[in-house]
Amino acid sequence: MASQTDIKLRKMQIYSIFVRNHTKKGTLKALEPDLDRIKELGTNCIWLMPIFPIGRKDRKGKLGSPYSIKDYRALDPKLGTWQDFLHLVEAIHDHGMKVMLDIVYNHTSRDSVLLQVHPEWFLRDRDGNLKNKNEDWTDVAELDYTHKALWNYQIETLKRFAKIVDGFRCDVAPQVPIEFWKEARKEVAKVNPKTIWLAESTSKDYIKALAEKGYHASSDSELYSAFDMTYDYDIDSIWRSYVKGDIPLKKYVEALNTQGVIYPANYIKMRALENHDQPRVHALFINENDVYNWTAFSEFQQGSTLVYAGQEVGMQHTPSLFDQDKLNWDDPKMNLSVLMLKMHQLSQDDIQVKGAYKVTPIENDVIEVTYRLGELIRIGIFSLKGMSAEVPVALPSDSYTNMINNSLIHVQDGLVTLDYDPIIIQGKTNA
Repeated sequence: MASQTDIKLRKMQIYSIFVRNHTKKGTLKALEPDLDRIKELGTNCIWLMPIFPIGRKDRKGKLGSPYSIKDYRALDPKLGTWQDFLHLVEAIHDHGMKVMLDIVYNHTSRDSVLLQVHPEWFLRDRDGNLKNKNEDWTDVAELDYTHKALWNYQIETLKRFAKIVDGFRCDVAPQVPIEFWKEARKEVAKVNPKTIWLAESTSKDYIKALAEKGYHASSDSELYSAFDMTYDYDIDSIWRSYVKGDIPLKKYVEALNTQGVIYPANYIKMRALENHDQPRVHALFINENDVYNWTAFSEFQQGSTLVYAGQEVGMQHTPSLFDQDKLNWDDPKMNLSVLMLKMHQLSQDDIQVKGAYKVTPIENDVIEVTYRLGELIRIGIFSLKGMSAEVPVALPSDSYTNMINNSLIHVQDGLVTLDYDPIIIQGKTNA
């Protein structure tokens, strides 16, 4: 991990916005009226998915993917002007939130400025044709980082934006050389030493698949030498296998606990139940009680939290990246806003930032999470599949306040009865 990473970033709640689909107008200016509501969720930082011009050549869908970028140094005119962008950033800052830009440095569109001006900076086959490591990405051209001049151009672009925004979410970060990211971080720090770096890391299966083609992709452990935060894609396939019923809860818990011993002590995982590339959590879990429990559990895990716009009202449809597909704010399926704010408030406490963290599987697909700091222990208990259970806790017999909803929770002979709704209690440990 970058040695200067502050574990206080574990307090961060990141809210992801696809500008084109977020509002009816789909512009930067149209976002501003929604900032009060977003802030009330507990949001610390708004991640703007790419806001740059989208290429036309070989584009997917009618509007194309925001990840097929024509010019890194311009804004998509359909989203607004440069002044609109600056005004939005100022408004976000005025709300006490930070701004994170989505940086797509593995590839450009197939009609990009760089491809036209510097065709030698792109990955090609023996015949000189454009070549992609991922064959599914037919709308983009992949960059070749063996060219030092490319490094200089990309870093200069980052430095320009670092004077305005607070951080970068780096798309497909493992496919860009880790030495580039180290150099980029060092140079950007000269402009903004507090820049936050989030890597879209990947799974071991994807890393292995690229290796079989002769390409290197950085593991999470490598990425932590340059980045503050990574995705939890390292265990995503295990989580999905558990959700499908293919593996027991114990296997998923083992993966969660393993993260704490294979990464540096100040590692930060961005915990997420959904994002723009994945199904909505309310599509995975139709039962609202399951959605509620999974939301509480996800946000109680150690690390930062991602909320993908619409998740807070239980949206079930994942918007298309390639066509107009507006979020339907007029038909909320659930209201998770109060829960998200409460979980965020709890995450600000030292015990969840730097306490000893452990996850334990309980019978009936109930999961227990504990944080220990000195003589204090904070315990979260969550029913992942709508079952009840008797859960052992390291607290003396007494009545405790559920920190989620202020209800009374009784501990008797080291046991708590869980009836579906999540429980978080705290006291002085008896063990």
